[in-house]
Amino acid sequence: MTEGLGQKIRAERDRRGWSLTDLAERSAVSRAMINRIERGESSPTATVLGRLSGAFGLTMSELLAAPAQAATRLSRAGDPARLWQDPETGYLRERIAAPAGEGRGLDIVRVTLPPGARVDFPPEAYSFLMQSVWVLSGRLLFEEGETRWQLGPDDCLTLGAPQRCAFVNPGQEACVYAVVIARV
Repeated sequence: MTEGLGQKIRAERDRRGWSLTDLAERSAVSRAMINRIERGESSPTATVLGRLSGAFGLTMSELLAAPAQAATRLSRAGDPARLWQDPETGYLRERIAAPAGEGRGLDIVRVTLPPGARVDFPPEAYSFLMQSVWVLSGRLLFEEGETRWQLGPDDCLTLGAPQRCAFVNPGQEACVYAVVIARV
């Protein structure tokens, strides 16, 4: 899923007529980091990817998806194009279902969060989305601003108004959860 990610970010930036400085200011990611990602010298963390996708008004899935992947309605188990792993935390993101076209429809993502891992997202990463988090196994601490939600298997939380959030696995085993995303 990350093949060509740097080129995609560059193309998206060029399509909008944004300089590196423009994207850096809109995403709160340094020009140097964006430049390294675009040149394929660095892989973004989940937090950086969330900041970049939010600056573009895209979901993380849309930013990660290859053009051919975005056009298909069938997602097959084991397809490596569906996977992305955060190089910092080991957070594994698997796109299960994609919107049928033009950003309409549901985006479903399965995440495996390693024990002790924490992934932070700024409100800009999802201010244009409605999301529900459904824990499939393990334990998840979801921080939404000052509110802390303790979630266990089969618990489902619909996110409130956009604010700084974090997905934290406080347990000794991986936490697996699904995120169902829709544009608002």
